[in-house]
Amino acid sequence: MTVTVNQSEEKDPAREFEQIRGLMLEQVQLVDQLILNELSSDVLLINQIGRYIVNSGGKRLRPLLHLLAANALGYEGDYHITLAAVIEFIHTATLLHDDVVDESDLRRGKDTANAVWGNAASVLVGDYLYSTAFEMMVRLQNLRIMEVMAKTTTAIAEGEVLQLLNVNNPATTEEKYLEVIWRKTAVLFSASAQLAAVVAGSGREMEDNLASYGMHLGAAFQLIDDALDYKADPERLGKNLGDDLAEGKPTLPLIYAMQKGTPEQAAVIRKSIEEGDREAFVEVYKIVESTNAIAYTEARAREEARKAIAVLTEVEDSRYKDAMMALAEFSVQRAY
Repeated sequence: MTVTVNQSEEKDPAREFEQIRGLMLEQVQLVDQLILNELSSDVLLINQIGRYIVNSGGKRLRPLLHLLAANALGYEGDYHITLAAVIEFIHTATLLHDDVVDESDLRRGKDTANAVWGNAASVLVGDYLYSTAFEMMVRLQNLRIMEVMAKTTTAIAEGEVLQLLNVNNPATTEEKYLEVIWRKTAVLFSASAQLAAVVAGSGREMEDNLASYGMHLGAAFQLIDDALDYKADPERLGKNLGDDLAEGKPTLPLIYAMQKGTPEQAAVIRKSIEEGDREAFVEVYKIVESTNAIAYTEARAREEARKAIAVLTEVEDSRYKDAMMALAEFSVQRAY
């Protein structure tokens, strides 16, 4: 796989991703089966909600990253299958909680769990998935795994609270915005890669290298997510355009547009963030576009992707390493 992190090339990101996933298809299927097995509960509602969101069409990007990294390091055991399922459970739990906090009603093109079953059920099933994930980790009897994931889930919670503090606050800086995405999103990508080095027994230096790779990859992924909120096809994106604006989230396109726009344009965006005004989306979109805020956000994402690729130099060359590099490219070229 040739990796350039260059959006000018004629490539189909969806096809590229399927090629990456196809490389790990057998192991991905083992993870999927384990997820279904572990979701078996005698409480019917847990099964319903858990299976609904796990099977709702997600890319399984974080588990895939873990599998690729473990294979890139030559790991031949099966702990990575369990950990990939653990990672997906934790990610799914955060989605359930996020949708309640954000009052979202659409994710991946489907009604959110809270829209179908209500907020209380969604929060409680999210808690169940967190607990199940840690129960599965205990079975591996590896204290380092527990240490990494405990720190990761703490960081995710901190990121959620920081984001909550920024809601409806147009004074949020780019620095504060980046701190949120490092903690809330990128940290689970980081742990997904780092844990591959843990199970492979590759040492702390390799752990640090892969943790850095995952952190930069996760940041690139979230930056593109925030850009897509102002340019994507809603059907492919799987959510309504302008959701971030409606939720009063000061994402990077808005922060940059306020900095580069006229005082009048900045005032429009500030008011929209303060009020969470979806009705202002068309006007705000024009401002975001005219100030090149989307292009700036995408450029920052490509910078993070390049950093992710750069730290893989210590990983031995293989088709799995190539796929990890291609995954960084996909993160910035995707349209969904």
